[in-house]
Amino acid sequence: MRNRIEKLFRKQLEKIDNPELRRKTVDIWVTAAEEGGWEPDDLEKIPFTLLTETHGINLMQHTIAVTEGALGLADAIQSACDTPYEIDRDFLVAGGLLHDVGKLLEIERTDDGYIKSHHGKHARHPISGAILAAKFDMPLEIINIIGCHAKEGEGRPQRVETVLIHQADFATFNPMVMLQKGLLIT
Repeated sequence: MRNRIEKLFRKQLEKIDNPELRRKTVDIWVTAAEEGGWEPDDLEKIPFTLLTETHGINLMQHTIAVTEGALGLADAIQSACDTPYEIDRDFLVAGGLLHDVGKLLEIERTDDGYIKSHHGKHARHPISGAILAAKFDMPLEIINIIGCHAKEGEGRPQRVETVLIHQADFATFNPMVMLQKGLLIT
């Protein structure tokens, strides 16, 4: 499992300068996959959401797109203006890679497809992902990104990295919802 995760996220993991943060990011993915009962070959089949048609986009692709999208937003902001805050790129990349790791616990595969698991009915992925990260003594900055990147974070204190992950996440999710509802203009 570790080898598969490292291979899938190789380009993003290389962008994390802190070796301990890089290792823990992979450790959390490995643990979530094992606790969720997934095999390495399953990783690229898990849909990134159960809330709308994904058109074949899987969780791993979504995770990479969100991470790279957040990095692109950070680059655009930092090249256009001087900000009164710093963006920690290690936190941004690790947080991007981990933002949906809880979905490995929230989703399960059945003979009829993918459904919300018993675990997922009790705790959505931001909560279970934040709990996993805390078990690995991840910095609170990363826990904020995971726990507050979705609706659970509305109205809560957030790091700038959390805001960037949230925006990149919904930039990949909202068009799928709009497409399904016939509201996406193409």
